Amino acid sequence: MKRALFLPTLVLLALVGTGCAQSQGPASVTLYVAGDIATCWSDADEATAALIERLAPEGATWYVLALGDLAYSAGTDAQFRDCYAPSWGRFKNRTLPVPGNHEYYSGGGGYFRYWGARAAPTDGWYATRLAGWRLYALNSNCDWVGGCGEGSPQYAWLEARLRQEPEGCALAFAHYPRYSSGRHGDLPGMDALWDLLHRYRAELYLAGHDHDYERFAPRDAAGAHDPEGGLVQFVVGTGGAGLRRVDAPGPLSRAFVDDAHGVLELTLEPGAYAWRFVTTDGDVRDAGRASCR
Repeated sequence: MKRALFLPTLVLLALVGTGCAQSQGPASVTLYVAGDIATCWSDADEATAALIERLAPEGATWYVLALGDLAYSAGTDAQFRDCYAPSWGRFKNRTLPVPGNHEYYSGGGGYFRYWGARAAPTDGWYATRLAGWRLYALNSNCDWVGGCGEGSPQYAWLEARLRQEPEGCALAFAHYPRYSSGRHGDLPGMDALWDLLHRYRAELYLAGHDHDYERFAPRDAAGAHDPEGGLVQFVVGTGGAGLRRVDAPGPLSRAFVDDAHGVLELTLEPGAYAWRFVTTDGDVRDAGRASCR
């Protein structure tokens, strides 16, 4: 029998284009992170949901970051109801979602109806604070939201947030990565947002889209190795959709897993973070700790 879940209150103030949530909580918080999650023809999403339940500290504060492509294959109302809700839907009250490209195969309506105010229903981007960190949820479906480059509504929102809230470590999460060794490869369309995050010294960028796990060395705005001031990216497309094997990881890849589903366990505390990528059979395939710059 599955143990009961402790459900903390996370209030999202879904202001149009400026969504921001303020969270009161402990000095550290754990996030369980993955994208590319639920299909009705596989139980791998149930395995990753069960993994989160095993890993989650009893009585502690923790949240889920759902990195898009949540309900295959088109994010319809029925697919959220029948495919996502029975597994990762158990964590709905503690989930911070972003939409993937598959959600927009049906126009995005199923995604926004399922999440309601939690997903900032006008545009899909919003901000929150946890354990002294600033978290920025981004909508990487640029063609659907007026672009992602300079002059776009999302870029202007993110720049204003980063400028107005300079204190504390920062991370951003979206469906599309900027860099990837997976089948989809690098996505230069995310350049402008990557540059903005680097300029304001964000620490982490979390994404899915490629169905594998990958951690990169810190990079600067041009993509070069920048160990002192770079932005670290994780790709976590291992939530349950079919995995895709890759011959070899690309430049600056520091950890790569393409043969197992799993979740990234990311612990945030003021001034630092720790991570573990844990597969559904309990193996820790990547782990570490770092301080914010």
